[in-house]
Amino acid sequence: MDLFGDFNPHEEPKDDEVGWLFADLNSYFASVEQQLNPKLRGRPVAVVPMLSDSTCCIAASYEAKAFGIKTGTMVGDAIKMCPGIVFVEVRHREYIEYHHKIIEAVESCLPVSSVMSIDEMACRLTGSDRQVPKAMELARQVKRAILKVGSQLTCSVGLAPNRFLSKTASDMQKPDGLVVIRKKDLPHILYPLKPRDLCGIGSRMEARLWQHQVKTVEQLLNLSIPQMRAVWGGVGGERFYKWLRGENLEVFHQEHQSVGHSHVLSPQLRNQKGAKAVGEKLIYKAGVRLRKIESWASAMALSVRYVDRSRFSTDVRMLECQDSLTLLEAFRLLWAEQRDLKAPLKVSITLFNLIHDTERTFNFFESAQRKNLTLAMDNINVKHGKNTIYFGSAHDIQMAAPTCIAFSSIPEL
Repeated sequence: MDLFGDFNPHEEPKDDEVGWLFADLNSYFASVEQQLNPKLRGRPVAVVPMLSDSTCCIAASYEAKAFGIKTGTMVGDAIKMCPGIVFVEVRHREYIEYHHKIIEAVESCLPVSSVMSIDEMACRLTGSDRQVPKAMELARQVKRAILKVGSQLTCSVGLAPNRFLSKTASDMQKPDGLVVIRKKDLPHILYPLKPRDLCGIGSRMEARLWQHQVKTVEQLLNLSIPQMRAVWGGVGGERFYKWLRGENLEVFHQEHQSVGHSHVLSPQLRNQKGAKAVGEKLIYKAGVRLRKIESWASAMALSVRYVDRSRFSTDVRMLECQDSLTLLEAFRLLWAEQRDLKAPLKVSITLFNLIHDTERTFNFFESAQRKNLTLAMDNINVKHGKNTIYFGSAHDIQMAAPTCIAFSSIPEL
C-alpha cells in the first residue's frame, strides 16, 4: 500500500502549515450496519463472518468496544463480556456501496488523492488550504459531508505535513476526532504514543525494536539514520526517520509491506482436509495480488487457529517467487509442520519480504514454465471471469473464502 509516498518532495509545507488531510471512518463495518438498521443504533454491535458461536468478531461498534470487544474477539467471549451484544453477519456489498458514496462526499469538499482502504482516504492540500485554520474548516466540511451520507458515519481526521503523520493524527482521537500536527509540534507531540501506534510498526517490528532497546516513541526518535537503517534492515528505516520528522518523500511505485489473506472456516470445513484446501485457495488469491502489484515474495507465514483456541504458526524463507505453483509448494511444507492435528477454526497466510520488479535482479533458478502457466491462468480468469480455471485441490471449496474486500483495492459493484 502506498501509504507514505507523497507526490512532490519539493513542495514542503511551512513549519506552521499542514500538507495532508487523512480521513478514517470510525468502526466502519459496524457503523454501516447501524446506519442500515436503526434498531442497532446506540447498541453494542459486532460484525461476524457467520452467525456461529465458534467464530470471531471482525468489527465492533464503539458501544461494544466499551466492553473490551475488538477485532478477533471470539463470539463466546463477547457474549460473556457484553450479554446484550447483537451479532450481524458481514455484508460486503453494502460496505462497498457506502464506500463509494463516501468518496463522492469527500470529493465534494476537496480532491481525494489516495484511497487507502475501505474506510480510509488521504487528500493532499495545496496553496492556502495548507494554512491550519483553512485546513481545519475543510476537515469539518468533510465530516459534515460524510454525515449527509449517513448519520451514523463519523470519521476521525488528521492534518499533518505528510501523509504518514496525517494518518497518525487521525488515530490519536477517536471517535469523531480532529487532530493537527505541524512541523513545529514535532517531535514532542508524538512522545505520548507507543511505537505500535505508528502505522507500519506491527508485532514483528515491535519485537525488532525491543531487540535494539527501543520501547518508546521518544527512544525511537532519538535514533540516528544509520541506527534506523540497522533496525529496519535497509532504506525503510531512513524513510521512517524522515516521515517522523514531517518530510515528504517521492515514491516511484506502490510500496507493499506484505500480502495476505485469512478465512474463518465454516463448520463443515473444520478439519485438516478442508482447512488445507482453503489455505491453498488463499495462497492462490495472494499470488494473484502479488503479481498485480508487480512484486515478488521471499518469505511466507502460516497461522492456524484451532477450535480449542490454541494456535500454530510458522514461516519459511524462499527464493524470490510470484508463481502459484512455487507458493503452493512452500505452503504445503509449512502445513506439514503441524504436529497436533486438531480441528482448525481459522487459516491465515501472509507473503512478506516483498521486492518490487524494479528492485530485483535476475535469478537463475526461476522457472519460465511455471511463470508462463501462472500468467496464462491469470489472463483466462480476467477474460472469462473468476475461477474459470483453478487448481484441482480447490474444486470442493469454491464457495469458501470468497473475494470480499481487499483493503488496499476496493472493488467496484
